[in-house]
Amino acid sequence: MLLNVCCQPPIKPTRRRRRRKRRRRGGQGTACLYLRGSVFRQLTLKTRSLCEFTMNLERLPNEEKLSLCRKYYLGGFALLPFLWLVNVVWFFKEAFVKPPFTEQTQIKTYVKRSAMGLSFWVTVLTTWITIYQHFRAQWGEVGDNLSFTIPLGTP
Repeated sequence: MLLNVCCQPPIKPTRRRRRRKRRRRGGQGTACLYLRGSVFRQLTLKTRSLCEFTMNLERLPNEEKLSLCRKYYLGGFALLPFLWLVNVVWFFKEAFVKPPFTEQTQIKTYVKRSAMGLSFWVTVLTTWITIYQHFRAQWGEVGDNLSFTIPLGTP
C-alpha cells in the first residue's frame, strides 16, 4: 500500500505518466492521503499549510526572546553544543545589531557565552578527532574498542 502525506493540492491521476508542477497554496493547508495511486482521500486542515512553518523572531515580544535565548544557552550544557550554534546564529542580530531594548544586555551575555562554549566544544572535538586518527593504530586493541567501525588494511 502506498501512503503519501503532502501539503500540495492533489493531482488527479492520468493515463499518461508525466510529471506536473505542483503549486504551494497559502492559507488553508491540504493534506492528501494517497492509497494505491488513483484512489485518494482529501482532508482539509483549518490551520496553516504544513509547508509554511518558519521561525520569525520579529513577531516575538522581547521577554519571549530572552526566555528562548536562555533555554538554548542552558540546553547547550546538556552536551548539545549544536544548541549554542543555533543560539548564536538566531540571536546575533538581536544582541548586537538592533537598537537597544531592556533585555538586550542579557541576550548579549547569553550569545557571547554560547559562542565561547561552542568554540570550546569545537576545539575539544577537533583535538580529540585529530589525536584519535593519528594514534589509533598505535593504541592497538584499545583504539579498536573505541572505534565504531574498524577500518580494514594496514595503517
